[in-house]
Amino acid sequence: MEFSLLHQSKDAELAADAEFMTQSLYKMLDVHADEIVVNALKILADAQDASQVITQILPSLSEAQTENLITAVGMFAQILNIAEDVHHQRRRLVHEHAGNVASEGNIAETVKKFQANDLDKPTVQAALNQTQINAVLTAHPTEVQRQATLISHRKIRALLPQRELCKTPDELAELQREMDIVLLTLWQTSETRHFKITVKSEINNGVNIFPISFFQAIPKLYRRMEKQFQAAFPDIQVPNMMQIGGWIGGDRDGNPNVSAKTLRDAFTHHANAAFHHYRRELEALYQELPLSVRRVKVSDAVLVLSAQSPDKEVGRKEEPYRRAIALILSRMTGKAHQLNVQLGCKYGVGQPYENKDEFLRDLYALQNSLRDNGSAVLADGRIADLIRTVSICGFHLMPLDLRQHAEKQANVVIELFQHAGLENFAMLPESEKQTVLLRELNNPRPLSSPFITYSAESRYELDIFREASLIKQQFGEQAISQSIISNCEQPSDLLVLALLFKETGLLTIQNGKPVSRMNIVPLFETIEALQNACPIMETMFQSDWYRAFIDSRDNIQEIMLGYSDSNKDGGYITSTWGLYQAEQGLVKLFAEYNIRMRLFHGRGGSVGRGGGPSYQAILAQPAGSVAGQIRITEQGEVITAKYGDPSNAVRNLEALVAATLEATLLPIDADPDANLMNQLSQSAFKHYRALITRDGFIDYFLQTSPIEQIASLNLGSRPASRKTLAQIQDLRAIPWVFSWTQNRLILPAWYGFGSAVQDLCQRDSGSLKNLQAHAQTNPFFRAMLSNMEQVMAKTDITLAEHYAELSQDPQHGAAIFADIKAEYQRSRQALLDILQADELLKDNRALARSLALRIPYLNALGALQVALLKKLRQDPTNQYVLQMVHQTINGVAQGLRNTG
Repeated sequence: MEFSLLHQSKDAELAADAEFMTQSLYKMLDVHADEIVVNALKILADAQDASQVITQILPSLSEAQTENLITAVGMFAQILNIAEDVHHQRRRLVHEHAGNVASEGNIAETVKKFQANDLDKPTVQAALNQTQINAVLTAHPTEVQRQATLISHRKIRALLPQRELCKTPDELAELQREMDIVLLTLWQTSETRHFKITVKSEINNGVNIFPISFFQAIPKLYRRMEKQFQAAFPDIQVPNMMQIGGWIGGDRDGNPNVSAKTLRDAFTHHANAAFHHYRRELEALYQELPLSVRRVKVSDAVLVLSAQSPDKEVGRKEEPYRRAIALILSRMTGKAHQLNVQLGCKYGVGQPYENKDEFLRDLYALQNSLRDNGSAVLADGRIADLIRTVSICGFHLMPLDLRQHAEKQANVVIELFQHAGLENFAMLPESEKQTVLLRELNNPRPLSSPFITYSAESRYELDIFREASLIKQQFGEQAISQSIISNCEQPSDLLVLALLFKETGLLTIQNGKPVSRMNIVPLFETIEALQNACPIMETMFQSDWYRAFIDSRDNIQEIMLGYSDSNKDGGYITSTWGLYQAEQGLVKLFAEYNIRMRLFHGRGGSVGRGGGPSYQAILAQPAGSVAGQIRITEQGEVITAKYGDPSNAVRNLEALVAATLEATLLPIDADPDANLMNQLSQSAFKHYRALITRDGFIDYFLQTSPIEQIASLNLGSRPASRKTLAQIQDLRAIPWVFSWTQNRLILPAWYGFGSAVQDLCQRDSGSLKNLQAHAQTNPFFRAMLSNMEQVMAKTDITLAEHYAELSQDPQHGAAIFADIKAEYQRSRQALLDILQADELLKDNRALARSLALRIPYLNALGALQVALLKKLRQDPTNQYVLQMVHQTINGVAQGLRNTG
């Protein structure tokens, strides 16, 4: 393999790592693959064009050889990913040791900015106290790699840094042997699932990242924050402002497999992970604290705990800390058993803790005694980390959100009204719906009756909320706090959900006013919904009942903004600008009604679904839209990439904290030029809509992308579409973007931009200079262009043309592709003109290098995929060819490090 691109001295270790793994891979292939496959790989490694392999070698390969070639190409992409990740971590450590810490997304730099802006301790403390940041893990099906594959990746990642530490040939040979073992395991592991993934599997996958990463990363992040803030602002307190949340097991929008049972199962799995971690930490603490009363003083609180201890060994009589820990372990085990978690404890099953506060009280007793009696170093060690983790994770590990489509919830109310002999709710105009809902919400009596048999659909919805109420009682009120309304389009959608809360005990009427245990979160997804967000919320804020509801929720109203469907609906430019305008309007509206706003950004991994660096994205938000409150979804391959190991998790969580605090406390740059952006958005929308509404476009899309094969890839537990694949509006945003990524057009992230710029410049010759100036000075516009630049660098119009040849109407397909190609060229040139650059990624060397290394393999996989799709179209029932297509999909996704 050619590593000439890694010519700079700082890339030497990356080149060495890549060469080290490549040698292992070729050695393994020499034994387990035919010579023709190895030769094909070598041709691909040295050539920028895969045509020789596709036209001359591929037709002569057997089925087994074809499969081996695809697997080998995919493995090259995987080892390059790992080598680069290890190198990035290596370079970060070099900078840290040299004192050259990167300024973006680093708490130390954020604190310096606060000092430079003369912020005093009370101001910073008040901001910290009001800050709530959530990275919310979703089950959106975008992780193409199986857990078995990811386990091998983690082993390789752990082995690779050891190469630099090998001092002798024997040590290097031993490391090579271990690498050979993992690569062979990876080679012989099936990359694709032969079964449909279940919600239970998704729950397990979401929970598993805690012992792998978060249990180490979260306390480390807080230690880092305490160190940096307290160095600048002595005695400042860092509250629990950064949390991990989830949707897995509670998101039933379009997923009939999520039920009250899966919600319960999710929290049982959560608690299992939490309690086992706490047991490990307490047992380690037991070993670390054999402190004797003959050597140290101990607080009365610890002596009280010690006196109740089930640890009666004679050797423990002088060791009150150990005796106290034994009691804590037994009581924690009692709570675990109460929550149906099987946890062993050699000290028996004690009286269960009633809640996490009782658990924390005992842990604080240990910590305070250590600190007050000359053991401050111990007080700030493992027990401090355990206290932080318990205070954040409690017994529920991470809070789950509920989510359901507005129509599904309205159907329950329709039936409740029908059986209660009330109005025909479905036929009422919107204003009357609001009136009758408020009437029922003010009436303490329930609408539902235990003596009526409701439809399965209504029982399903009501059971979810009843289960949520029980879970909150048992695991802690923080376990479930959010219920999100997908496709929220009118004020009655919010009141419908409130009524379901009331029917299931999550909302009560006290002294004539509503008191809720849950937040109502409208999700505005389409372009039209974003435009209607302010009118809908203003109607709600004008309701005395709803204002009282918000008061019962600490005067905070959360709003979720959907990046995916707005992009699918209106294109990247219009979606991005529409979201920004919606936020501006909401900031103004919330200020007018003196209500605190928390925005929940429903971002995907790809730019077409709101992806891109989180730090820049947060700082590009409108002034006042953050204000210490932000939630962001994280999904699939993004979870693995950002949080799959502790060091990456700390860095990415730290970036979220830094950006949120900076956006809250530091001056915000001016808003984008509204006139300029409106013109750009309107024109881009027109061109984008002209394409996706064009006659025959949906057929073209279905035929020239592997959308149907993606739908059968077994990535997640929910269907690829809400109804059928016949209409774009029914297609989920993830497979829509995923498919355009596979055929290397990545169209949702740029289409319409070039024509919009051209239209703008034709109307006003000075527009280009205005756009250039705007790109230099405005964070929003700069972030938008930066994301687009990264996507266009991954686009390959030549390879995409081969996919276009899959169209079953060659003439019509060629015409559509010609328009897409022309728009790509316009958009690319417009982007370069605005950035005043002669090539893409000129200022992003890391990504440019990464893509250049992968291009031969990515092109080969793409060409192989086209060839296999042609075979599959001729023989649709050929399961072997379908499996090979699935493997190429995996390989391309891993090489581009993006799916949906």
